[in-house]
Amino acid sequence: MTSQLIISVGREFGSGGHEIAKDLAEHYQIELLDSNLLTEVAKHKELELHHLEGLEEKRKIKLFSRTVRGFSSSPEENLALLQFDYLQKKAAEGNSFVVVGRCSENILRKFKCLISIFVLADRKCKMERVMKLYEMSESMAEKYIRERDMERKRYHNSFCEGKWGDSRNYDLSVNSSKLGLDETTEMLIEYIDRRRKK
Repeated sequence: MTSQLIISVGREFGSGGHEIAKDLAEHYQIELLDSNLLTEVAKHKELELHHLEGLEEKRKIKLFSRTVRGFSSSPEENLALLQFDYLQKKAAEGNSFVVVGRCSENILRKFKCLISIFVLADRKCKMERVMKLYEMSESMAEKYIRERDMERKRYHNSFCEGKWGDSRNYDLSVNSSKLGLDETTEMLIEYIDRRRKK
């Protein structure tokens, strides 16, 4: 059994993927990298955090960006590349962690300790979850889910060959609506443990 473990969790908005990622990190007692990744990158590169906020998980706008001699004029692309580089170095150093999104199933695929998961959910369950968490009406929740998933899709697909949410790009895709978050997490732990024994 390898000691290093990297778990990549892609997710539809409202699917509970972040909560599952958090529970997996707690179970394996390893670091969770999500929104805190921005803080880590800023600290590592000695950048001002407020300059980076609002650019995270955003696609570059091709019309307004150019790449000259390997340098991009797109702040969104530059931040994404900084995050990818940070994750690759962290993995190369032998660290174990759970990372949410950030194209991690693609940029970390060369590491044998990587287990990539995509969490989706039925529309009804996503709607109920978002309405409760964000105190939204049904119509607002539906619009918010659609917009957030479109942002994630555009971001992912602008940096990766494989398409966001396509099951062929992940080791396992799971619908969290079928078992609920707790049992889905238990099932994933069993899968991860079996993979680690191989």
